[in-house]
Amino acid sequence: MIDLRLLREDPDRVRASQRARGEDVALVDSLLSADERRRSSGVRFDELRAEQKALGKLIPKASGEEKAELLKKASRLAADVKAADAERDAADAETQELLLQLGNLVHPDVPVGGEEDFVTLETHGTIRDFDAEGFTPKDHLELGQSLGAIDVERGAKVSGSRFYFLTGVGALLELALVNAAMAQATAAGFTPMLTPALVRPQSMAGTGFLGQASQDVYHLDKDDLYLVGTSEVPLAAYHMDEIIDAERLPLRYAGFSPCFRREAGSHGKDTRGIFRVHQFDKVEMFSYVAPEESQEEHRRLLEWEKQWLTSLELPFRVIDVASADLGASASRKFDCEAWIPTQGRYRELTSTSDCTEFQSRRLQIRVREDKKVRPLATLNGTLCAVPRTIVAILENHQQADGSVRVPEVLRPHLGGREVLEPVAK
Repeated sequence: MIDLRLLREDPDRVRASQRARGEDVALVDSLLSADERRRSSGVRFDELRAEQKALGKLIPKASGEEKAELLKKASRLAADVKAADAERDAADAETQELLLQLGNLVHPDVPVGGEEDFVTLETHGTIRDFDAEGFTPKDHLELGQSLGAIDVERGAKVSGSRFYFLTGVGALLELALVNAAMAQATAAGFTPMLTPALVRPQSMAGTGFLGQASQDVYHLDKDDLYLVGTSEVPLAAYHMDEIIDAERLPLRYAGFSPCFRREAGSHGKDTRGIFRVHQFDKVEMFSYVAPEESQEEHRRLLEWEKQWLTSLELPFRVIDVASADLGASASRKFDCEAWIPTQGRYRELTSTSDCTEFQSRRLQIRVREDKKVRPLATLNGTLCAVPRTIVAILENHQQADGSVRVPEVLRPHLGGREVLEPVAK
């Protein structure tokens, strides 16, 4: 959530942010009105409560008619205090409800617009010319099936559409990717974490995933628990309700977890193969830093993502995501998109978001510095979303005979394999 004081001092900035997101601008005025009622009812309650206390001191000293009159006044005052208390609580609840609907403030450098209005910042690697090499590239599913690595038919039989099995070298390739990604993160100073896949509502809401993203979240009604769509959620909630000494910052964690997404609204999109699925594994970077360090940390997370994709020898570009395509928590987001040969376009593989103080305010995570306590900043960055990374590796490193060359960074984690060979049927 944003700072209410900022909302009161500069409501036009918040309105502009809502407008850039394509969200309801009227929410800002509703929130300002609720906040004014909250503050005025709070003042009214304090005044009545002070009068009640003062009256309480007079009653024991009075006698006769004076005491009777004071008691009548005390009774009326008690009713007024109770009403003022209820009014204050109602206004506070309304303010909090509206505040939770408001997205983070969009960074001023973010391009304004929808999904296609991103700005390309960098391009890396060389896109292969398969025509010049004399063969037509196969897509990842055809390659994965010939390698004995991917089985979507049995995945659908067991669990339904958008589920899959990784088999043989496919399973080994996932483990190699996870180990290599964790090795890079550990070398960069991240603490490896294996995180819960189920979280309480306050953890999910605190990270901002029960607003516009709620349609993609799986909920277990009987237990009132949520399946995470990213380990960002448990990593953000890890220090919930804590005060962290400034000397400990930055805190950096690399979480590995299964991820679950309904993929609501994606009917008909990426139905072939394993690019868009309901369950996948991911290595996620997460940082806690002082607010003034968040933009620099954001660039660092992006550099680690670029290092990873470069080590996999993949052609990719970096984009500055447009305002209406940001998640509710993100002030700014950079995506790294790898080239997918059979689709003839770049597709998102990693993403990093600067959430500034938005999540820490909701989760009550603060930093103590010079005896002062204030919210800190949180950031997240995907290092390896496994299925999409497998898609990019198979398609970009395929060879004319149907085999797939293994990037050097993965070979130590694949028993020294330099090539993945098709299996005999």
